[in-house]
Amino acid sequence: MKADPRGVLTGTHFMDGDHACCEGALAAGARFAAGYPITPSTEVVERFAQRVPVVGGCFIQMEDELAASIALQGGVWAGAKAFTVTSGPGFSLMMEHIGYAVMTETPCVFVDVQRGGPSTGLPTLPAQADMMQARWGSHGDYEIIALVPNSPQECFDLTIQAFNFSEEFRVPVMFMMDEVVGHMTEKVVIPPADQIEVTPRKHTHKSVEDYLAYGTNGDMVPEMVHAGEGYKFHVTGLTHDERGYPNMTPKVQHKLVNRLVDKIRSAEDRICLYEEDSTDDADVVVVSYGITSRVAQRAIDMARADGLRVGKLRLITAWPFPAKKIKELATHVKAFVMPELNLGQMVRELERAAGGKAKTLLVPHAGGSVHQPEEILAAIQEAVR
Repeated sequence: MKADPRGVLTGTHFMDGDHACCEGALAAGARFAAGYPITPSTEVVERFAQRVPVVGGCFIQMEDELAASIALQGGVWAGAKAFTVTSGPGFSLMMEHIGYAVMTETPCVFVDVQRGGPSTGLPTLPAQADMMQARWGSHGDYEIIALVPNSPQECFDLTIQAFNFSEEFRVPVMFMMDEVVGHMTEKVVIPPADQIEVTPRKHTHKSVEDYLAYGTNGDMVPEMVHAGEGYKFHVTGLTHDERGYPNMTPKVQHKLVNRLVDKIRSAEDRICLYEEDSTDDADVVVVSYGITSRVAQRAIDMARADGLRVGKLRLITAWPFPAKKIKELATHVKAFVMPELNLGQMVRELERAAGGKAKTLLVPHAGGSVHQPEEILAAIQEAVR
């Protein structure tokens, strides 16, 4: 493997989604990762551990997922772009520290390669069972960003986007792969480094005297400094004032939590990414994400061959959920069909956004394998009756 001075492995490659995710992290500037081995995500950091020393970074295997999810935040405050990887059981353990990253506005990426559960479940087989946990797993009021790739190419491209969102909004970003996407091998095209858009850290230019750790300049996202640069700042999960010091009053809580929420909600139109096809005159729109979207495409093609008017909406951003687009579609379609590798998670958001204006049909699957296209086709046919 040959990489350019920035560590980007350019050219056309044949690689799986886990390895493509690693290459995306390197291309985005990640130089620190902490993790604990767990199937089916381990290959991401195995490759990172091999690749990162030659570009000036390191990987640390921690004693468990709790340690990994806080160690990467220490790396961020020391100046690195950082991430961790896990799967369902480990993701559950990380929830407290995801909330901490939200409250401290620590830009970082959590890669979750989903597998079947509950508990140890199906360690080597697919599911999409962590989607609601990605949004609501930690406690309190907050907004999160979560991206959902459906190919190794998107594992590369969207990992870069995940880091860019994390830096722009100073928020932890969830990267919600699934076992099939993580382990499938396809062509991945990696452009030269100078053609890859990378968002730099929002580092302050203010003097030590003028700097406030959580003061903003009107855009709701504070500027950042790093340990050892001579600035005075305090990082705490407690409700805090603009200096970063604890101030546990309703007034400060209201101001802080609303800003944490509004900095994401105010940018939803830009953050919400999706692929849309033939929805203008559709009777039914199939809403899907991850590996399920690829099975759904076959079902859509079969339905169209039968003369049915079927549109497609593939979620690329799962959180924030594209509620505006669903509300718009609900005004003129008869129904939505949503296949998921779970027994019903994102479909609840779909129902909420549709607001009763169009019916919603779930095509559930408990995981371990993917849907058969015929299952999704049958739901499409039912929807148009």
